[in-house]
Amino acid sequence: MTESKEDAVKKSQVVEARARNISHNVRCTECGSQSIEDSQADIAILLRKLIRDEIRAGKTDKDIYKKLEDDYGETILYTPKFDLQTAALWLSPVLVAGAAAGMWAYNKHKQRTNVHVMALNLVRGVALTPKEKQTMLDLLTPPPPERNTLPAWLRKRLGQ
Repeated sequence: MTESKEDAVKKSQVVEARARNISHNVRCTECGSQSIEDSQADIAILLRKLIRDEIRAGKTDKDIYKKLEDDYGETILYTPKFDLQTAALWLSPVLVAGAAAGMWAYNKHKQRTNVHVMALNLVRGVALTPKEKQTMLDLLTPPPPERNTLPAWLRKRLGQ
């Protein structure tokens, strides 16, 4: 007799845990910004009851999400699917990061070559011998950056 009570309690705990997990991922249609787990709106209470009933009926989490999406639309779920319509939403962080990295690399490249361009502009139109031109370029062109494989914090510690 106690074993069946324990099984019933365990089953009840599993149903409750699954229901809470699903409820955290479902948006309240009345509140919009809250999950149905956190909302006290009438629709949220009904949806929580519906989820528990579906779990007791033996439905999987995927089936329950699908039913909610079919009945209330894709916006009821907090995680939209990846498809052609939502591709911009999912890819926008990558695109923004790529654009920022591209701008940073362009500015770094521009800074390195800027002195060399200024030297060439100074030399243009001025009557200099080839030796004077080369000397001027040697003076104005920055040396290539050092390729140090050690991180900056380690170089400081080692005194390099």
